Amino acid sequence: MDLLEACYRAGAFPMSDGYGRIEFYRSDPRSVLEFGDLRVSKSLRRVIRKGLYEVRVNEDFEGVVRACADREETWIDGRIIRAFVRLHRAGKAHSVEAYDGEGELVGGLYGVALGGAFMGESMFSRASDASKVCLVRLVERLQERGFVLLDCQIQNDHLARMGAREIPENEYLRRLNLALELQPTFV
Repeated sequence: MDLLEACYRAGAFPMSDGYGRIEFYRSDPRSVLEFGDLRVSKSLRRVIRKGLYEVRVNEDFEGVVRACADREETWIDGRIIRAFVRLHRAGKAHSVEAYDGEGELVGGLYGVALGGAFMGESMFSRASDASKVCLVRLVERLQERGFVLLDCQIQNDHLARMGAREIPENEYLRRLNLALELQPTFV
C-alpha cells in the first residue's frame, strides 16, 4: 500500500504548503456530506432536468485534477497531480466530469474511493453549476453502489450550502474505519 493510500486510511489528506513541501493534514472538525442531506436548489434541479451537461466518470481524470489546480492559489502541485494519477491508474481515485454541448470539459471533481468511503479532494467549474451537477451525480453514484461516507475534509461555504456538515474527528475516524470494511466498487 502506498503512502498516500495509508494516509487516507488513517484519516489524513495531502496538501502542498506552497513552499515545496507536501504535508498531510487531519481536520477536527471534519466536513462530511450525508447523502440524505444533499441540498439541490430549484435552479440546479432545472439545470439537471434540462441536461445542460453530459456527466461522465473517469474520462479525463488528469484533466480534472489539472483544472482543479488551475487557480491563483492552489495546494495541488505537480507531485500531487502525479500521485493522484497513480492512484487513479490503480483504480482508487476517480473523477466525475461535466461536459458542455460541444464536448468541452467545463466542471468536475475528483477524490479517492477506499472501501465504502469517498474522500472528495477538489472540484472546479468553468460553467455555471457544472461542479454542482457533478456533486449531485457523485452522491447518486455513491448511494447506488453502497458507499456510506462522503468525506469533504474541510468545510467551506459552498459545501455548507450543498448540505455538508461538520462532525468531530473521533466520529469521523469511527465512521471511516467502518466504511473501510465495506467493499463496494466505484466503477
